[in-house]
Amino acid sequence: MEKQFNVSEIEISYRPAFRLSEKPKVTSSNMAYEVLDQSWDHNKMELLEEFKIVLLNRQNRVLGVLNVAQGGLSEVMVDPKVVFSAALKACASGMILSHNHPSSELRPSEADLTLTRKMVDGGKLLGIDVHDHIIISAYGYYSFRDEGMM
Repeated sequence: MEKQFNVSEIEISYRPAFRLSEKPKVTSSNMAYEVLDQSWDHNKMELLEEFKIVLLNRQNRVLGVLNVAQGGLSEVMVDPKVVFSAALKACASGMILSHNHPSSELRPSEADLTLTRKMVDGGKLLGIDVHDHIIISAYGYYSFRDEGMM
């Protein structure tokens, strides 16, 4: 008698909400900041640290913004598996990493630098370019790319 196994079926889907021509094209860190800024809850900006990604197609058009994780006042834990599974599901060719600093200090921490390197390396393995990491606050932003950190 043959043994039966109970296994779950996995389905991958992506349902774009807009036509490609309607999606913004990211051409600079300022444009990326504008896209991110409109997706942030400004009532939490100086209270909780959050990590989001902007997923991009080959033409750098925004496929979507994903809120990956929410933390406390001084840190947020980011699981690269969550980030890259979302990018793969959306068939993204690139992404922009982003998180806020509730303290409004825009300089990256050592943890920020380590995470960025890890994500860039993971992206290289999967063929997904990590274009930038943007730290935002209620008073502006810091771009790793603009500052020569990537």
